[in-house]
Amino acid sequence: MGAWGQYGEEVHEILEKQKEAGYTTTLKLMQIMHEKGLLQRDASAKTHIYEAAVPKEETQAQLLKKMIDTVFSGSASQLVMQALGGHRSSQEELDRIREYLNEIDKKQS
Repeated sequence: MGAWGQYGEEVHEILEKQKEAGYTTTLKLMQIMHEKGLLQRDASAKTHIYEAAVPKEETQAQLLKKMIDTVFSGSASQLVMQALGGHRSSQEELDRIREYLNEIDKKQS
């Protein structure tokens, strides 16, 4: 297991700070994630150690695609407009967004 592996108790303590959740709920969610291949589990010790089985970027891409398809009827532009309209962006963020849009334009030309 990698150095970033987590015990179920550690994960629960982190989650509990953000949202009230029972310990058994945390463990059940981790078990479901393990069954779906999202977590790897080392059960060789008395306490199971979990670590991500899928890279963060891959998970983000899958969740975003699903959200665009279900919430925004497949329209990525609607997602972007909603995100930018409801959030105050710094000048640096806006510059990076413009730069990215210019790169997309060049690729599609």
